[in-house]
Amino acid sequence: MTLSICTAQLNFVVGDMPANAQKIVAAARQAHAQGARLLLTPELAICGYAAEDLFLRPAFIAACDAAVRTVARETAGLEGLVIVLGHPQAAAPGAAAFSTCLNAASVLRAGRIEQTYAKRELPNYQVFDERRYFTAGTKPCVFDVQGLRVGVLICEDAWFSASARETAAAGAELLAVINASPFHLGKSAEREQTMRERVAETGLPLVYAHLVGGQDEVVFEGRSFALGADGAVAGRAPGFQEQLVSMQARRTPEALRIEADIAPERSLDADLWDALVLGVRDYVGKNGFPGVLVGLSGGIDSALVLALAVDALGAGKVRTLMMPSPYTADISWIDARDMACRLGVRHEEISIKAPFEAFKAALATEFAGLPEDTTEENLQARIRGTLLMALSNKFGAIVLTTGNKSEMSTGYCTLYGDMAGGFAVIKDVSKTRVFELARWRNAHDPYGTGASPIPERIITRPPSAELRPDQRDQDSLPPYAVLDAIVSRYMENDEPIESIIASGLDRADVERVTRLIKLNEYKRRQAPPGIRVTRRSFGKDWRYPITSQFRA
Repeated sequence: MTLSICTAQLNFVVGDMPANAQKIVAAARQAHAQGARLLLTPELAICGYAAEDLFLRPAFIAACDAAVRTVARETAGLEGLVIVLGHPQAAAPGAAAFSTCLNAASVLRAGRIEQTYAKRELPNYQVFDERRYFTAGTKPCVFDVQGLRVGVLICEDAWFSASARETAAAGAELLAVINASPFHLGKSAEREQTMRERVAETGLPLVYAHLVGGQDEVVFEGRSFALGADGAVAGRAPGFQEQLVSMQARRTPEALRIEADIAPERSLDADLWDALVLGVRDYVGKNGFPGVLVGLSGGIDSALVLALAVDALGAGKVRTLMMPSPYTADISWIDARDMACRLGVRHEEISIKAPFEAFKAALATEFAGLPEDTTEENLQARIRGTLLMALSNKFGAIVLTTGNKSEMSTGYCTLYGDMAGGFAVIKDVSKTRVFELARWRNAHDPYGTGASPIPERIITRPPSAELRPDQRDQDSLPPYAVLDAIVSRYMENDEPIESIIASGLDRADVERVTRLIKLNEYKRRQAPPGIRVTRRSFGKDWRYPITSQFRA
């Protein structure tokens, strides 16, 4: 016996149920034509993941129900094909607004819904908030396809032992896990290892069908895979791209074997680049923006954002603006022009000298007798933000902000200035990682948009905001290697301050950085959304009060 399985590693749009349904129907027809008799769709494929408070609207659930019926009706003629379809479903008929629903997977065969399984483990940590929306299921789901007993699990169910073991006890010979599991660095290897534990506990091979695409702050990398009964990788799809992934489940005298192509593992930098590119492409595309604007300074952060934007959208949808002040070094002009030329984007320059002087003149009476300080520095950043937003309003392109995680952590950024914009591309990328990514991109051209796009001097010169004479970032912050180590330990991993100091980091640096993290929460609440690429980002992962006297 050989069963041909297809995992629909597809990119869906939240709330576009008609289009999502048609994408699933098209995948089913293609998979059936290629011989597949089991099609696995990702978790909540019919509505996209995650629909957040849309799950609380009865009209939304009704639209999902209609889309499920559409898929069943339009695939009824695909003889022998069984579809596992992810969708939300009302927990009770006629449920009122704000009622929780089920995170469900229905087994479709010959136009009928044969069984419906409800997710049993509802995650409520990191970016997940599923207990707000869903009621947990209680029963396993096992069905037959060509004599093979397949058991369904939904994402978090497979991160714990109980659901997998009960599914095996119910007679499953193969575990089919449908998923929408957000990306962060290292998550792919973590997933495979966790699924390996389920295989070891149950003795069953496993197929893992995963979503791909960007949704607001999160990215799903795909990379669907299969594990044999021995825990070895039997198949793996490429990451960050849509694909119908074919696998063969073959019964032998020894065991049920899975056979499929195995895409190679990749470097963390390659994964990070692809995640950021996909996050930009889907945020811009799914929200209907005609293009993007980048304030190009001649510094490393805006250079990296520009390279990402061009890889994501193509040069024709990217426009850059250089806005020199009296403190802008000549090499910044030169390097910004050079990079724009290398990537072939439209590039303009508007001096902020005149508006800066006008603002200072308008405030001269109020500021009489007071020395210049960060107030005047921030005026320059805010003038630039105003110019970028004016171009955005006029032409419809979204402004990509260029601040990194190190700056967001410590407040080394200006409200209504360099924080002004619509999408924060590298909001979750530390400064040290920014340099690593810039070097990686200069050594690789994964999207064919141009080799070595970032001038070497941008990478090697000391970072500076160029808001006062001879300014350097390290005048105001500890060295980035030190700062980022503290942020990683304290913010991403919740290490106590004393433990961080005991590891060898200077007490003054640790206390200073952790104090800045807490003091600048009010800024981060006003920052644009940005792409999550670590296990804890400033966004849905981080919910700290602005008003708080807790300092440990």
